[in-house]
Amino acid sequence: MSQNVYPGRFTADVQRGSVTVFLIGMRANRWWKVAKVAKVAAAMPRMLRHLAGDPASGMLGCEQWFGRTTVMVSYWEGPEHLQKFAADRESPHLEPWRRFMKEVAGSGDVGVWHETYHVPAEGIETIYNGMPLFGLAKATAQVAVGPGTNTARQRIGRRPAPGAGARPAGTP
Repeated sequence: MSQNVYPGRFTADVQRGSVTVFLIGMRANRWWKVAKVAKVAAAMPRMLRHLAGDPASGMLGCEQWFGRTTVMVSYWEGPEHLQKFAADRESPHLEPWRRFMKEVAGSGDVGVWHETYHVPAEGIETIYNGMPLFGLAKATAQVAVGPGTNTARQRIGRRPAPGAGARPAGTP
């Protein structure tokens, strides 16, 4: 898969007042129990398709890594969006979660975990150097590093001016 690589240094332009960062994953504790591991893992793609098809869901974007322990980081407009998705009887989350709790939880075969952080824009610092659109810059907007944003110290605690050179996620 070819991705456009942006030469130079960029940062994320978080124009909203905050971002909710949700980390989630699973661990194949007993990897030889492939059927159980696969059943747990199979629930996530359906959830992501559902969220991608519903801009009102509040999920801004996500990145995933796979291995014995999987990790997905997702960016949300706010914790209320994440909580609504998790509790919504019509979303594809509640049923797989209940099935996991009934059939797998406590067995030690597969572990699941998540962490949620609600971060004010002033508490966010990002840098992307010679990268394709990635992470928070992909989920929000990418902006070139320039005067006043050259160092991490300058970027943290500072909100970029709205629209100041921002490249909306997904545009070259």
